[in-house]
Amino acid sequence: MRQSYRTCFALMFTGLCLNLAAQIVYPKTRSMVQTDIYHGVKVEDPYRWLEEENSPNTRQWIEAENKITATYLQQIPFRSKVKDRLTALWNYTKMSAPYKKGNLFFSFRNDGLQNQAVLCTQKSLMDDPKIILDPNLLAGDGTASLGGYDISKDAKYLAYGISKAGSDWMEIRVRNIETGQDMPDIIQWVKFSNISWKGDGFYYSRYDAPASDKAYTQKNEFHKVYYHKLGTAQKEDVLIYEDKQHPNRNFSAQVTHDENYLLIYGSETTSGQSLMVKDLSNPKGTWLTLADNFDYEYSLVDNIGNQLYVYTNYKASRYKLIKISLNHPKPEDWEDVLPEKEDLLEGVTFCQNKLVSNYLHKVSSKVYIHNLSGKQEKEIVLPGICKVNALNSGRDQNFVCYSVVSFTAPEEVYFYDAMVGTSKRIFKPNIDFNSSAYVTEQVFYTSKDGTQIPMFITHKKGLLLNGKNPCFVFGYGGFNISYTPEFRIDRAVFLEAGGIYCVPNLRGGGEFGEEWHMAGTKCKKQNVFDDFIAACDYLVDNKYTSRDKLAIHGRSNGGLLIGAVMTQRPDIAKVAIPTVGVLDMLRFHLFTIGRAWTVDYGCSENKEEFECLYKYSPLHHVKPAAYPATLVLTGDHDDRVVPAHSFKFAAALQKNNTGSNPTLIRIDTNAGHGAGKPTAKQIEEFTDMWSFVFYNLGVDY
Repeated sequence: MRQSYRTCFALMFTGLCLNLAAQIVYPKTRSMVQTDIYHGVKVEDPYRWLEEENSPNTRQWIEAENKITATYLQQIPFRSKVKDRLTALWNYTKMSAPYKKGNLFFSFRNDGLQNQAVLCTQKSLMDDPKIILDPNLLAGDGTASLGGYDISKDAKYLAYGISKAGSDWMEIRVRNIETGQDMPDIIQWVKFSNISWKGDGFYYSRYDAPASDKAYTQKNEFHKVYYHKLGTAQKEDVLIYEDKQHPNRNFSAQVTHDENYLLIYGSETTSGQSLMVKDLSNPKGTWLTLADNFDYEYSLVDNIGNQLYVYTNYKASRYKLIKISLNHPKPEDWEDVLPEKEDLLEGVTFCQNKLVSNYLHKVSSKVYIHNLSGKQEKEIVLPGICKVNALNSGRDQNFVCYSVVSFTAPEEVYFYDAMVGTSKRIFKPNIDFNSSAYVTEQVFYTSKDGTQIPMFITHKKGLLLNGKNPCFVFGYGGFNISYTPEFRIDRAVFLEAGGIYCVPNLRGGGEFGEEWHMAGTKCKKQNVFDDFIAACDYLVDNKYTSRDKLAIHGRSNGGLLIGAVMTQRPDIAKVAIPTVGVLDMLRFHLFTIGRAWTVDYGCSENKEEFECLYKYSPLHHVKPAAYPATLVLTGDHDDRVVPAHSFKFAAALQKNNTGSNPTLIRIDTNAGHGAGKPTAKQIEEFTDMWSFVFYNLGVDY
């Protein structure tokens, strides 16, 4: 009798899914005649008009698409239950690893459902935290977020950047830490900038003001470094560095801890930097070039006098720590302190006269203590498969504050006492999630060309490999970014429902160094898609799941991944969620900071690279086919990956889908690429995403 009821319900549920999809009447998206010629090849772009995101026609299209999507999602019977559970899961205290500046400790905290984390300070870690900056008070809907900040050496002032509605643009203000009051200083049109204090002012980078109606799409050119002195107007800021010959280069400034040296990093893309240094103690000092090309990455860890300790991949795919003497600054005189090894070096910090290193061993963190010559002295033991999110210390400190996260538990904070060599946990979240009921395993599977690819698989203990489990595969594979163990609150909803959450470490990422990264770039980008497809095939072949129980997801470059995979293999999964994706691979470089991505993707202006891009560009490979149930996610203020990518892709899908699955787009308003998105908007987005996933996988939530 019970089995009969389940069968009956399953049939009813399947019928409901089909009926909901059948009710959809998509907008009649206007098609225009637009033919571009790339190296003799004619390419049609019928939805070019959707690139004008502020035009009345585009706004009307957005409104119509959102209405259809909202109607579909509102009819999912358990949607409110998903939202209630997400809200309950999200409602736990969060804390970042503290760090010390001057005589104060600083950390970010969230009491649970605050839209933005607040910056707090303490005189000691035993004191109650005092709020220094609460971004939640800057906008009623929580859409103002902290875009970057720095604290003066004496801990008297906080310079902070605020971005609005998810934009990359930010406005810098200055706050007196003791009084909590803002100074009159206001710096505008800042983007892709750090903030670095020197004396009674700070360095920052910005562009000239864009045209008023093109702030979110205009190409960003001629980045400049300025110095701002407290109490002065922005127009009085001193131009420190610019490059009039190379409009696409970006620059960022960093001051050493002792404030004696200024470093300027230059970049043309998302990979590789030039590096210059200037002695600030010498009024007549000139720039000393340490690296004049963009072949390698450099990041200053600290300095001892005129010796710079630099984290780099200079002739070291898996990174190393070097020492550069400014008396002998040529590369042949650079000295290896922590030479390259088999594991990936993710970061280094000083702790008095010791070095603390963070390595990635098979995509899981390891932390070691070394002397200044680089000799390893001990290991700080971590709890299993995990990721160290922060290692905070300094040359004047005898302790390290660090945080650890895993796929099954949120971030915990530890205090390592270097004097006695022991760690103790000083913060554990009070989340309503039974972490002990779940397990993470790491498997290695074979990709199309024979390469072994690692994948993390997280699920409830005692899982039966019967091919009937709902499964969710998240991928990225690009820009040298490593996807390591992390706790995503929204994934907990899926795990609790019996789902399997999988993260394959695709080529193009940085998990195994620069060689791994380069194996997934430009004309080798297909390796990334093949790695992801092989992951899905592995999960099906080994009975973790089946095609009808499989959902795939990726964000940004990962949105490109999903778009490419679903157009190459429409049968790959039941559900696809391409989010803020780069989907038009022939025109991405024409918007905002898109040209910087050509180091990974190549550029359609180059004949050979055009041919590679055109072979997989998701927008240009949407052909008549039965596609997975698709929910395209984007934000109308995304000025990183402009939403036109998603607009055009969704329009093409809706025209060409020959199957019965829905192909919808959800366009978040007053939202950008994702950084700084308020908690309330995150819960709304993930409510819709997971309701869509559960519904189309046939999971009775």
